[in-house]
Amino acid sequence: MICLTNLLVVSFLCNQVFFILAPKITQMSKTSEKFEKRRLRSSNFTVVISISLVLFLLGIFGLIIINAQSYAEYIKRELKLEAFFRNEYDAKQQDKEIENQANYIDSLKTQHVFIESTKYISKEDASKIAKQELGIDDTSLFEENIYPASVQITLKPDYVDPSKIDSIKSIIQRNPIIDEVVNDDQLMVQVYNSIDKITFWLMAFAGVFLFIVIILINNSLRLKIYAKRFSIKTMQLVGARRRFIIAPFLLESAVLGLIGATVAILILGGLWYYFANTVNYTLWNDKYTFLIILLIGLGMIIAVLSTLFASWRYLRLKTDQLY
Repeated sequence: MICLTNLLVVSFLCNQVFFILAPKITQMSKTSEKFEKRRLRSSNFTVVISISLVLFLLGIFGLIIINAQSYAEYIKRELKLEAFFRNEYDAKQQDKEIENQANYIDSLKTQHVFIESTKYISKEDASKIAKQELGIDDTSLFEENIYPASVQITLKPDYVDPSKIDSIKSIIQRNPIIDEVVNDDQLMVQVYNSIDKITFWLMAFAGVFLFIVIILINNSLRLKIYAKRFSIKTMQLVGARRRFIIAPFLLESAVLGLIGATVAILILGGLWYYFANTVNYTLWNDKYTFLIILLIGLGMIIAVLSTLFASWRYLRLKTDQLY
């Protein structure tokens, strides 16, 4: 009887303790859950900021390379060839001279892939240009049509190469109505070599910077996975497959990479819009589309691969090695 009474007393006391502690335990659980959510949001925010920052810097470097290449192409287009037409001394052929020259110019772009544009300079225009360059206004010092007509040829940037110019000049000069093809060979070699060196060093720095970007993004995501290493191991111990464990982390990393890249592109676009309008520079270049795709792709791919390797590493470790 006494034992039964004691059991009832103990049971009553346990119930009272449970009713007293249950709200506190629930509150502690909710507090812990809130803390975990805040820590998760803070971790995601840190990863997004890290990805945005490094991709923003990479985007600036990409803008520099693209605009440097565009300026190089502009300089190459300024290095023109000039083909001078033969003067016709036969009176019968002089009437057809201009017509033959026009037909020849029309055929240049259709027959030769290396030509981008042409500009015809008549004998009268050549005389005017010579007067301006010499600073002479007196027409009596010049004979009528003393200079031959010519055509200025702008080559496509890919063909402005000292190793290709001689063969291009010989091809143009094959036509019997062309007397001579001239250009500034020395200037072309200097410009080409300078552009080649600048492009090489820009690409080299871009490669180094890309390597730094990969390391920084990888470190940010490794720290995030490190904080979840016990959760990963717990799921593995209860029998979850590796694919099932890793998939949510990969999806989350892809989203974080996409958000980080989007933030970087928006900031970069805003700054470029302000800069282009301030200095009256071209706002859009077709190559910017490739740069945008590259930044998004890098952000997502690097984030996913970093998460994959970090998660796989903790799956292979023993429980005592996680500490």
